[in-house]
Amino acid sequence: MSHRPPAWWDICDPCHDRRDNHILWLLQPHPSRAALLLGTREQVGWYFYDWANSAFSTTVVSVFLGPYLTAVTRAAADSQGFVHPLGIAVRADAFFPYMVSLSVLLQVFFLPIMGAIVDYTHLKKRLMAVFAYTGAFATIGLYFLNGDNYLLGGALFLIANLSFGAAMVCYNAFLPEIAGPNERDKVSSVGWAMGYLGGGLMLALNLVFFSMRERWGLDSTSAIRISLASAGMWWAIFTLLPLQRLQSRKPVRTLPAGERYLTVGFKQLRHTLRNLPRYRHTMLFLIAYLLYNDGIQTIIALSAQFGSEELGMGAEELPPLFLMVQFVAFFGALFFGYLARWIGAKRAILLSLVIWTGVAIYAFSPLLETGRQFFLLGAVIALVLGGSQALSRSLFSQMIPQGQETEYFSLYEISERGTSWLGPLFSAWQSNLQAATAWPCWRSAFSLLPV
Repeated sequence: MSHRPPAWWDICDPCHDRRDNHILWLLQPHPSRAALLLGTREQVGWYFYDWANSAFSTTVVSVFLGPYLTAVTRAAADSQGFVHPLGIAVRADAFFPYMVSLSVLLQVFFLPIMGAIVDYTHLKKRLMAVFAYTGAFATIGLYFLNGDNYLLGGALFLIANLSFGAAMVCYNAFLPEIAGPNERDKVSSVGWAMGYLGGGLMLALNLVFFSMRERWGLDSTSAIRISLASAGMWWAIFTLLPLQRLQSRKPVRTLPAGERYLTVGFKQLRHTLRNLPRYRHTMLFLIAYLLYNDGIQTIIALSAQFGSEELGMGAEELPPLFLMVQFVAFFGALFFGYLARWIGAKRAILLSLVIWTGVAIYAFSPLLETGRQFFLLGAVIALVLGGSQALSRSLFSQMIPQGQETEYFSLYEISERGTSWLGPLFSAWQSNLQAATAWPCWRSAFSLLPV
């Protein structure tokens, strides 16, 4: 009987179990540095949908469409400055805010039913694609908005914004599937950061293109139409990456016998709302988010109007402010993602809201007098903007019952948008009455103070 000579592990460690464990460890796959930094392949694909759709938020909603659609509506107005969609008299400069409010109200009714239906199917990824490309193609269609065809612009924006919200519900519902509880703060923060970076880059390219339009032989109208369409193309092209990498999973719940998807959607929504008080922390968070996010969204929506009318900032000063906010928010989202690892997501959100409240108080105090001060204030807002939103999403994902991710994220989307339609609606109503703009601006400040 032959005997092998003693190996080094026999001499250094007589315990053969350690040798076996060491060999098994070497044979196991380990994440690369890129995977440790950015996340898994599926997570990276998920990040890029925020990169894709943020072009719609920045280029279309925040900068170009509002003033352009208002100009088109004014061209169609009568001698008294009114248009008459569906026989309703609306001032030309109030038409776009009304469209924003209507699109959000439609989401409040549509998204919960859609979320309840999706949780019974394996079609979450497919429906995300349907809504994303519906919104992208509607945005591309804004290229044909010209002359006095304001109804075309209103209808396309309505479709695009409704589709944007529906796709976001499906997108957010992937978060609990692609990230464990301990990494959701980081994954959600990186997603928001990618959104700010992508949206800011698209806006920067469009602003440069618009400033150089005369070199291309274009007037301002043509340059705006091309910029609007480019945001839709950006949205459509970069959506391909998440659709390639995100995986469809079998639903936790199956459709009961004799039920249809539409009817079970209404029944499940009614059941969820009835049982929501059982999930006390989830319900309280949704109510809190409804309140503090409304203040955040209203300040964002009316910041440009406040800067121009209250501080006298010119049109050439506001675009650099928007760009600065986008790129600083990229780093702010990443910073708060790492901060949550040390102090927890809840404390990080509370810290961001304290800063938000201080910003609101300072903004409407006599201390704020110049555009330069407003620019610095925008930098502070940018630091907490992404963090408060990203960590709210990841914290909420910890409170969702398994198998109801899409349904609960539809409620989350409603909490995000549930009262954000009020600011534009009041602004439009005041415009119809030819009233001053002080009320919605002061509302945005006081909406944060109770937080």
